Amino acid sequence: MSMRCLIVDDSARFLEAARALLERGGVRVVGVASTGAEAVERAHDLVPDVALVDLDLDGESGLDVVVRLAGTVPSVILISTHSLEDFQELVAASPALGFLHKSALSARALRDLLGC
Repeated sequence: MSMRCLIVDDSARFLEAARALLERGGVRVVGVASTGAEAVERAHDLVPDVALVDLDLDGESGLDVVVRLAGTVPSVILISTHSLEDFQELVAASPALGFLHKSALSARALRDLLGC
């Protein structure tokens, strides 16, 4: 059974590229969202195993979205083009499982972070 993933990002180009990259690696992207409200709705409807959430969603904090998803999605991972050092304390204090820099995103990196 393949991993079911929801990607939350406000960039349509990134959503398309991330979906293609992860699916080539065997991760099933069951949905995408560009806002926190869409993410919560899609998470309830699609029941993903993991959600990748951008830290900065066009004026909306990805950290807030992670809190809203925490009870619905078993694993939530924050992603960003910013370095982890810029947000390390906030990420550590959040219910997110961890952080991946967008340039390091791959199916293998996702599996490694999830321990599977």
